[in-house]
This record gives sequence, structure tokens and C-alpha cells, in this order.
Amino acid sequence: MPGSPYTDLDRPPLSAARLRRALVAPHGPWTRLELYAETGSTNADVSEAAVAGEPEGLVVVAERQTAGRGRRGRVWQSPPRAGIATSVLLRPGDAVPDRGWSAVPPTGYGWLPLLAGVALVEAVARLAELNAALKWPNDLLIGDAKCAGVLAEAVPGRSGGQPPAIVLGIGLNVTLRADELPVNPTGLPATSLQLAGAAATDRDPLLRALLRSVADWYDRWRTAGGDAEASGLRDAYLASCATIGREVRVLLPNGETRTGTATGIDNDGQLQLTTPTQTQAIAAGDVLHLR
Repeated sequence: MPGSPYTDLDRPPLSAARLRRALVAPHGPWTRLELYAETGSTNADVSEAAVAGEPEGLVVVAERQTAGRGRRGRVWQSPPRAGIATSVLLRPGDAVPDRGWSAVPPTGYGWLPLLAGVALVEAVARLAELNAALKWPNDLLIGDAKCAGVLAEAVPGRSGGQPPAIVLGIGLNVTLRADELPVNPTGLPATSLQLAGAAATDRDPLLRALLRSVADWYDRWRTAGGDAEASGLRDAYLASCATIGREVRVLLPNGETRTGTATGIDNDGQLQLTTPTQTQAIAAGDVLHLR
């Protein structure tokens, strides 16, 4: 049947009912899950819900995005059901006494996209059985090719004193074929789990593992008051980050470039870039590994 989600048997559709049973409270860590056959952008959908007052814990998943975005406004698209496109709503600035969570100051929010990167590495290692690494801040690399990315966006509070919400968007290439891969303007080649020889490419368990890992790390981070060191998040990120110790060139949001050695991650999740004359903290930028 033309247009049926079952016409490509290598790319079966996800089941909203099964995902909700596995992931939505009381049986899972999230509060609400919406699955769309097609949407413009899952980040835009979750941002709209955040503005309307949606509580923390919303998950939006799309089988296809028509206007998916990466960092610096780049397009993130793939054929229907060939990847995972999901966004979640977090409100780290709200205290949750029932869970023992105090409000996290906005200075700590820089760890959230790195947290999502750690969750990606864990899910891919566990289900796909592939060795993956992170290029700061949160591009997932298999070998020297990009397989996934994270886009974190802040949504301002509805009143002046209300802390911003954070939307974490994650895109993972699962069964894209070589002729379907996106072109990266920075020159980093793309890949998919299937092309990299994954042991499993079933998106249902991959998505479950990813969302559970995000929830688990978020719980640890919130329980530690947003302290990446105390929660173990900093060590987990450093263990997965292929950028540390390498000579890199960083393209800053204002168009300037910086070249030096990536020597660490500071307490706010910023990259520490060391040159012969100084060490500076980089909050955001595109990294090119030079060696």
C-alpha cells in the first residue's frame, strides 16, 4: 500500500502504546510521550509545550522531521523511520521536594547536552555493540564519522523570576544507507549504526535505552544538586570524550576561530582550550579535531 509505514520492512514503525508502557510513569521515568508520523521539529514541538506550561518529563518522538535542526541552524533530516528523532522537556530550575531535588542554578545547565551525549554513548554501546565517542560538546562519533548529535535549547520562563526550561533534542542515524547520509558543511563525514556494523538496529529498544539513560543521568545530576563531579557525570563524559588531549580548531558562534589543545572540561561543562600563552574556557563552538 503506497505510503504505508510497512512498505520498507527494514524500517518498521515505532509503537506509541509500547513506548508509553515502557517509559511513562508509573512504569517509567517520563510523564508523557507523543509519537508523530511527521513533524517539523521535535524541539519546536517541545518548546511550544514548555511555553504553554507543560511540566517536566514530556517526550516527543517523530518518525520523520521536515525541519529538524542541529547546532548553528543546520538541517537534520533523514528518510522516514531511518533514525531516532526525539526531544525531552526538563525543568532543572524547579525544586522537586518529593524526589529530594533542589533547584539547579542556570550556571549548571551547560552539562545537560553533555549528559545527553553520555546517554547516547551508553545506549549505542549496550544495544548496537559499537565503540562510540563524543566530540565536544555532544556529537556522537563512530570512528571519525558523525552518527548522532544533540541540540539543547533554553525556553524562557513565563515570568521574570521563573527559571528557563531546557529542551534536549537528540538525532541518531540508525538505518540510513550511504546514499541517504547528510552532508556536513564542516567536512566531518556522516554514518549510521547500520553502516558501522551495529549488532542491532531495532529503533524501539534503542530509543528505550536512550531515554532511560537520559533519565538515569538526569536523576543522578539532580540528586547531586547539579554537581557534575559528585554525580559522576563529569568522569563519565571525560571517559567518552575523544576531544580531550587533541589539538583542535574551534569555530566560535561569532565567527572567530581558536586553535589549541583541548585539556579538559571545567565545572560548567565548558571546553578548556590551552595555547602557549593561556587556557581559556569555550562555552559553545564547532570543534575540528586536527590530530
